[in-house]
Amino acid sequence: MTLDKLLTDTKKRMEDTREHLRSELLKIRTGKAYPEMVRGIMVNYYGVPTPIEQVSNISATDSRTLSIQPWDKGVIKDIEKAIIEANLGFNPMNDGDLIRIPVPPLTEERRKELVRQAKAQGEDGKVSIRSARKEAMDIIKQGVKDGMSEDEGKRMEDQVEDLVKSFYKQIDRMIEVKQDDIMTI
Repeated sequence: MTLDKLLTDTKKRMEDTREHLRSELLKIRTGKAYPEMVRGIMVNYYGVPTPIEQVSNISATDSRTLSIQPWDKGVIKDIEKAIIEANLGFNPMNDGDLIRIPVPPLTEERRKELVRQAKAQGEDGKVSIRSARKEAMDIIKQGVKDGMSEDEGKRMEDQVEDLVKSFYKQIDRMIEVKQDDIMTI
């Protein structure tokens, strides 16, 4: 495997990890209403599990209220049921045409719990980054055994380490921003 291919593949895995972490962090409540809080909830749409965003329009009407407008009024009960079953701590209100979800303010204890959850997800991201690093280092070591010069191997290892440091900083920054967002009242 060439240096460029190895670095490209390793960087791609790390970028995928960062983007996965970003999407997971969006799902963590911050006390403000935003549509990502319910995205991905699966609704039983005429017997077929379907993401909620494919059967309705989701919007934040204000900083404390989400509204879900189903495109098919016959599925409104299924949407309400899916939200309750998702166990997000929401109490949806169905008025027949629209589902409103009041987002209760977070207690200090709940905020701290959410910060711990965000940090745990950040650590999971770092574990994935380390896994990508280990695989790249194993390939480099095998390349040195198979005839690659030690200097070239060392240069490749240094570039992989630089990638790891860069992605660690990005993950730390994402967690820091999320923590600030959660703790802001």
